[in-house]
Amino acid sequence: MPPDMVLIMFDGLHDIDWASMKHAYGSAEEVPALLRALRSPDAEERHEALNRFYSAVHHQGSVYPPTAASLPFLFELATDDATPDRAAVVALLVSIGRESLDRGFEDDGTEIEYYPPMGCAQAIAFLRERSAKFVELARDPEPDVRLAAIPGLGLFLDDAEQALAVLRERLVAERDVEARLRIVEAAAISALRLPEAFHQVMEWLAGLAADPAQGPVTRLAALVQRTRCAPDKISEDVVPTAVDLLREINRTTPARDIAPTPSRPTVSTDTVAPQIVAAFEDLDRHTRVHAPTTALLRTFHETLEARVFERVAVLAEQLRSPDAGSRLDAIRMCGELVHAWRGDHTRLLLLVADQLTTTDQEVAAEAAAVLNSCHPIAAPAREALAAYINTQRAVHGPGVWATSDPRVRRGHQEAVQALARLGDVRVLPSLLAALDGDVDAWRAVQVAGCLPQAADQMVPRLCDHLRRVDLSQQWTEMTANAILSALAKLADPAAVPVMMDALGAAMRYEQRSVIRSALKALRVFGPAAAGARDAVRSLATTTDPHVQPAAVAALWAIDGDLAEVMPFLLGFLDDEVTFRVCDAADLLGEIGPPASAALPRLRGLLTHDYEWVRVHCAAALWEIGGEAEAPAVLDVLLGAMVWNPVTANHVVACLDRMGSFAVSAVLLLREQLALPRRGGRFESVESDEELQRIGRALIARLGSSASGAGKEDHSEKTEL
Repeated sequence: MPPDMVLIMFDGLHDIDWASMKHAYGSAEEVPALLRALRSPDAEERHEALNRFYSAVHHQGSVYPPTAASLPFLFELATDDATPDRAAVVALLVSIGRESLDRGFEDDGTEIEYYPPMGCAQAIAFLRERSAKFVELARDPEPDVRLAAIPGLGLFLDDAEQALAVLRERLVAERDVEARLRIVEAAAISALRLPEAFHQVMEWLAGLAADPAQGPVTRLAALVQRTRCAPDKISEDVVPTAVDLLREINRTTPARDIAPTPSRPTVSTDTVAPQIVAAFEDLDRHTRVHAPTTALLRTFHETLEARVFERVAVLAEQLRSPDAGSRLDAIRMCGELVHAWRGDHTRLLLLVADQLTTTDQEVAAEAAAVLNSCHPIAAPAREALAAYINTQRAVHGPGVWATSDPRVRRGHQEAVQALARLGDVRVLPSLLAALDGDVDAWRAVQVAGCLPQAADQMVPRLCDHLRRVDLSQQWTEMTANAILSALAKLADPAAVPVMMDALGAAMRYEQRSVIRSALKALRVFGPAAAGARDAVRSLATTTDPHVQPAAVAALWAIDGDLAEVMPFLLGFLDDEVTFRVCDAADLLGEIGPPASAALPRLRGLLTHDYEWVRVHCAAALWEIGGEAEAPAVLDVLLGAMVWNPVTANHVVACLDRMGSFAVSAVLLLREQLALPRRGGRFESVESDEELQRIGRALIARLGSSASGAGKEDHSEKTEL
């Protein structure tokens, strides 16, 4: 494009007061340079500008005033044939529009009060006014531009008949599978967004799903998107039909390996914690999609929600695909199902474990990673994990933990961690080799505490690693914390001197998180950690809000001097920092009846504004005051669990200790355990499985009493 045309494209760019607007990282004054860079002949400059736009101006989908103000210039770039990477600019426009619709408007189309000032309403109005241009872009000669523009047909066209007509036309014209998938999805978006389009779209999708001439992928897309539009009307034949279509797709899909991962700059672990590096690698790995049908099938699973049995049937067929990328994406979906929904997942876990035997190392590694992530229920896969580890050691040698092939290394390490978390000593050779070497030893540290039966071999190695941690470097804190946690789990007093040295070094270098970890670890050893008494006592008077409660708790464990710790604990109960109140309540509960001086303050805190404070103080009140406090404690615990279900683990643990005094909680427990979604702290597999285990045991113990109580309650309500 001639320079004068470029000037026309960016006409008015500098008339906007960009510096007065904010994006995710502050002033938006850089936006004009980013927009100009998207027109650069240098591919690297364009790539960096686009990444920066997504990370700052469109951060995690946010639509700020400068995001909306950029739209006219992005649109000029998108509609100019001479713009390099035009498809990427079109995709950015569509993303801004989609996020504006998702974030800025309620289901009934009314604007959300918070968002219009951020640019959502302005962005949507701009894009809808130019919907005709999206029709042109969807017919563009460049396939990538068409692919990027197709979603805009569903998002921005307000004429229902025109939208469906264009989509029908494009489906006939497009042969590319991904384009056809997007066309069918755009139709569903249009149906969901425009009530007047709903019936026409649903009829069209039904016809496509039943038309064998369309091919199995298009038919599956039509079936899934139609189901998405009417999730409350899922018929019994939907899942069997989807499975049949997947089976047909599998029969016609060639066996393909996963494409090599694009190389990324190597991050040095000399200044960045290896755990951080690994977290970003995992994030990058999980943003990659390996098959064109993955987004469609993810939509199907999201629509099926709690229909776990049906979803497993679909996943079983996905895992039979000859395409390794399709299987890898399916394995991740298996993990998502297990993490979100309750149920007997034995069959699903065995299906994932079957993927350990594949010849594709990346697929096997993903299967091992999923089993590791859901280790509390991974026991059905125990033997498959052990066989996989043994095979790797036989093929790649005893040093497979540190092998140069990153896929083999990841698979082995994930499998070893998964099996270690099951307490299986067969992983010991791999863990010892890891601790004796320098490659990813931190991963072995993460699970070392799961094998107390091997403490005699683990503890010396962990102590050696702890001695070598340079606490003068801030980035080493995560490694030190993990080692201290593992040593505390193994509970071998031989580790105490090294832990005391680590505490001293952390104090010298003001590594507060390591100080706290060392105090928590020393607390486990009680009087055996008496050598650390002076250091612990000095920390009990620190002003650090995290360290001081940990020091007081360690001091109690070491000396058991009630007169020394009670003034601290009573002071914490009056603190404005809520976690200090909770920490104090927990320790008072551990002390029990001798801490009766705290009862008046604990009773007063039962009306605290924050439910977590109420829960911790109620639990302490029970441990100290016992039966006399039961009615008030029960009222607080049950109220908190209803108000904030995330408190359930703490609540149920206390109810379990209350025994028969918790009989009136059984009905609520049954309601909570009947919920299909996982609950508890962090809504994780581990916390939810613990919640279910304790809850079911408590119901079994108190069930008969609860039935009687329930009948009495019912009769009272009837009389009322």
